[in-house]
Parts: sequence; C-alpha cells; structure tokens
Amino acid sequence: MRVFVAGATGAVGRLLVPLLLDAGHQVTGISRSLAGTDRVLRQGASAVQADVLDRDVVRQVVATAAPDAVIDQLTDLSDADGEATNRLRREGTRNLVDAAKAAGVPRIVAQSISWAYAPGEQPADETVPLDLGAPQPRGGMVDGIQALEETAAELDTAVLLRYGVLYGPATWYAPGGPAAAALSGDPAARFLGSVEADLSVISFVHVADAARAAVEALDWPTGPVNIVDDEPAQAREWVPVLASALGVPAPEPTSDQQSWARGAFNGLARSRGWQPAHPTWRSGFAAQLA
Repeated sequence: MRVFVAGATGAVGRLLVPLLLDAGHQVTGISRSLAGTDRVLRQGASAVQADVLDRDVVRQVVATAAPDAVIDQLTDLSDADGEATNRLRREGTRNLVDAAKAAGVPRIVAQSISWAYAPGEQPADETVPLDLGAPQPRGGMVDGIQALEETAAELDTAVLLRYGVLYGPATWYAPGGPAAAALSGDPAARFLGSVEADLSVISFVHVADAARAAVEALDWPTGPVNIVDDEPAQAREWVPVLASALGVPAPEPTSDQQSWARGAFNGLARSRGWQPAHPTWRSGFAAQLA
C-alpha cells in the first residue's frame, strides 16, 4: 500500500515510518523542516518538505504521492501549544482530507485523543459522546477534536485513533522532559495530567504501541477506536511511579479532581487484534529508560 504520513517526524511518526516500511508499505512523509525530511529519508521513505497549513502545496504533494491511504499524526505539542495543535486539527486535517478527495484516496487514519469524552464515573468506551459545550479552555480542545474527526469522516473510511496520554521517547514524559521538570518544581514547566489533580483518572499509551496501532488501523473499519493501555489510573497512583522512574521527587498527594478525567477502555482495539507491548504504565515508565 502507498501511505502518505503527515506528522512523520513527531513522537509517533518517527516510530511509525519504519514500522510501515517493515510491513511492506511504500511511504511518503512530510515535514515542515529540512532536518525533518532528512530524517525521513534516512529511515528509507520518500520525503517532502511542506507545511500542511498550505492548502495548495498539500494538494500538490498528495496528488504526486498518489497514496492509497493518508495517516494524520499532526500535533504541535513540543511547546505545549494547544492553540497551534487545534489549528492543525482544524485546518491541517481539512487540507489533508480535501487533498485526499481530489486524489481519490479512500482511507485516512487520524490521531485523536481519549480524554475528550463527557464526564462519567467509569472509563469511557467509544459510544460515550465527546464533552461538547465544556468550559474553556477544555471546550476549545474538544471542539478541535470534533472538527478533526468530522472532517476525516468525509472520506470513505476514517479510523480515528483516540490515543491515551503518550509517553516514551520524544514525549513530555521522557527523561529530561516537561514532566520531569514539573515534578522537580520548575514553575515554568507544563505537562498533560496535572500533578495537583490527584483523584483524576487518565489513560496512557506508549508511543511505540500508538505507532503500531496506526499500522494495524490501515485494515480496520471506519470509526473511533481507543488506543490506551489496560490500566486507567488516578494521578496519585501513577505520579509516584513516574517520579521514581525519572529519579525526581514525587509531590505530596492532594484531593483534587477534574470531573472529565475518567480514562478510557481499550476493548474495541483489543478485539481487532491490537495488543500493547506495554499493557500498563507501571512497567512502561521504567521501560522508557532502557
């Protein structure tokens, strides 16, 4: 299969490209920077330097690549820039989908998130609605996810991978990243999963497991799928384990909670054959140091 990857040099994309090649696919990856395209080329794929927010350029490069499927792994999370990521989800995905339509591409696999669900007591499955109408700033993030998913669904087959919080290489939770800085007391550090909200429940997924899901999703039917590990957990459980793995002090526990932070259930992905190599953050946090 010919696969066009947007976000080929992100935390997931840099692992995804070699997995696609190993599976026998022909891969074209795009990056905004020359360094990014060089990285994709070194991995053995074709590469194009392009800005996904440039509608005309995206249409041209997708037409030239003539893919059978598009994989959208677009984010701008390295600087914790929610507005920039929302723009990519809205405008970048719109440009990709319009280009795919023009080129006759029937399938897209798109990166979504698993913490946009409406509040509830139990981990959410894919039947739970998104938390539309949530107060800001959460409301803007959920609206961006809705726009991404609705736009992707304009293609014949749109597999929406609702990832858990990503950890592993090149993520906020990697050694030396924003999580370590925040846990060490840096007031300027920001990372997803507030250490103050100790009763809030979130779900994690290792980036390697997220990348493998994107490869497998090329054969999945349309619709959203939670890509999370097996153990949703309160922050008071996972923060001390992360701190220990990173070699930094854990904060004192509190009793705060974010009502929407409920975690997610991965039964649908597992029913389709996806099995995380890191089924729990308990061992996965330590594994990222190996």
